[in-house]
Amino acid sequence: ATLLLSRCLLKMVKGNIVVPEEILSFCCNGLQGSTSPLHTQEPGEREEAPGAMASPSPTPNPTEVQMSQLVLPCHTNHRGELSTGQLLKWIDTAACLSAERHAGCPCVTASMDDIYFEHTISVGQVVSIKAKVNRAFNSSMEVGIQVSYEDLCSGTHCSICKAYATFVAQGPSGSKVKLKPLAPQTEEEKIEHSIAAERRRMRLVHKDTLKDLLTRSPRETELETRDGSAAVPAAKTRVESVELVLPPHANHQGNTFGGQIMAWMENVATIAASRLCHAHPTLRTIEMFHFRGPSQVGDRLVLKAIVNNAFKNSMEVGVCAEAYGQEMSVSRRHINSAFMTFVVLDEEGRPRTLPMVAPEPGEGERRYREASARKKIRLDRKYVVSCKQTEVPLSVPWDQSNKVYLSYNNVSALKTLVAKANWALAREKEKVRMYTLEEDKFLSFRIEMSVHIAAGRAFSLLSDLRRRHEWDSHYASAELVQQVDDDDMIYHVVSHTLSRENKPQDFVILASRRKPCSKGDPYVVAFRSVTLPTHPASAGFTRGETLCSGFCIWPESEEMSKVAYYNQATPGYLNYVTTNVAGLSSNFCATFEACEKFLLKNKEDLIVRL
Repeated sequence: ATLLLSRCLLKMVKGNIVVPEEILSFCCNGLQGSTSPLHTQEPGEREEAPGAMASPSPTPNPTEVQMSQLVLPCHTNHRGELSTGQLLKWIDTAACLSAERHAGCPCVTASMDDIYFEHTISVGQVVSIKAKVNRAFNSSMEVGIQVSYEDLCSGTHCSICKAYATFVAQGPSGSKVKLKPLAPQTEEEKIEHSIAAERRRMRLVHKDTLKDLLTRSPRETELETRDGSAAVPAAKTRVESVELVLPPHANHQGNTFGGQIMAWMENVATIAASRLCHAHPTLRTIEMFHFRGPSQVGDRLVLKAIVNNAFKNSMEVGVCAEAYGQEMSVSRRHINSAFMTFVVLDEEGRPRTLPMVAPEPGEGERRYREASARKKIRLDRKYVVSCKQTEVPLSVPWDQSNKVYLSYNNVSALKTLVAKANWALAREKEKVRMYTLEEDKFLSFRIEMSVHIAAGRAFSLLSDLRRRHEWDSHYASAELVQQVDDDDMIYHVVSHTLSRENKPQDFVILASRRKPCSKGDPYVVAFRSVTLPTHPASAGFTRGETLCSGFCIWPESEEMSKVAYYNQATPGYLNYVTTNVAGLSSNFCATFEACEKFLLKNKEDLIVRL
């Protein structure tokens, strides 16, 4: 009600309109004290019958929480912009309420994924936060958060950031609670639900990705040189602050509120960044808050921050939180850590060049190198993971540092395609059904049939591209170029199909396999093109590319599976697809029938080998 009245009053004041006494009386006395009508019926306006309803709205997600906050001066920094620490408090609160709606019991923050802040928010604007549970696992769940702001005077809306938080449900005495599964309803919810398992997998291997990148990088610390600037010792940026956890800082369970800890961490990180640049920095990115343990009312929290590395236009600040009780003899508990990226903007909003940092010997050099590795990982992740599928090039260069994110993009693109709602049946021939999905830039198709084979066995057979030529006449051969890990392989595929230049096509394909994360999930085999330095395009072939294709296999019983093949057609493949969709060719159906025969023929052989 306050926000609605604020909108009315601001617009009336802006337009130099005198506020009627009835409105002022309404504001002062409340709804019960106001006897003046707020709406008078215009001539010809129909009065809606009691109980009349407009068009039925979709059923809201039961876990969805919406929060609206008017930014007041007490929420802002010296520039009149909303403090990031305050925003983190609101985000954590909304996410926690959403998690507890689903769990039906208290929940605690386990981690907060990377957050990219696109804009700042000014005093007088309204922050809108929408949070809902994307997926529930055993005792943890992923909550998706969308943050935007509204300018009350102009009516404009703008996105601020999108974040994913992991919460753990807790029972009596801190015991874990097994969560009920979540049933997504809308297309968007089904996509988020499906990809949540892939994001969870990426979180679990993040440390290994960083360690692997550091292992392959030079051990020596090479300082960047910049004209006209001297390196600032990292020790000069060091900040340490202590906070006493009081009852207002605690949540409803008596533990320190996660959003409060994040706000304190942001505060000391900002001070450290300011000591390097001698200016007021702007926070651009937060890399995963990871909560290692709880703290309670009465604890002392020691917050430490230091600039790990300064690049040309940005700097990384490492920050951690440690807790200890009243007894100083008790060792401190490491309860949280994060890495924050700051920039310094000039009067025109452009990033300024920053001074260099001279790391401290030993641990400082390690942090310096890790900051460089994290920057590369952030760029890979933002380029491959955060982009929409239409913004990612068909063929992305593959290397060890981005293998996790290319694998994520490969599987999530296929899962997104599978979750689309507007698939239309195009053809049906005996047991084979063909569906199409028409979108602005792509024509996608799906072919499916039920096969008398266990899903796991079909998954093992179809994920090995070296055997694809046994049932797919388009494949001449497939060579395993690199076994990345147990779930990801890179193949060089040669096709019988001739290009316009009358040369056979070849492909370099990343194949990513996933077993079901929980009951109801399919087995997934996803394919996409990558660029590999060891296999450049050659004169004897026309290099082809696939954007998104693969298999999903759903168990229907112990010995029966639904096998579906998906393909997002690229321009070079489009004519072939439309010919089959229009019924001018039965090649698709014949190929899939051959696939069924291949599965039935080899399922017994597979049992013997297993």
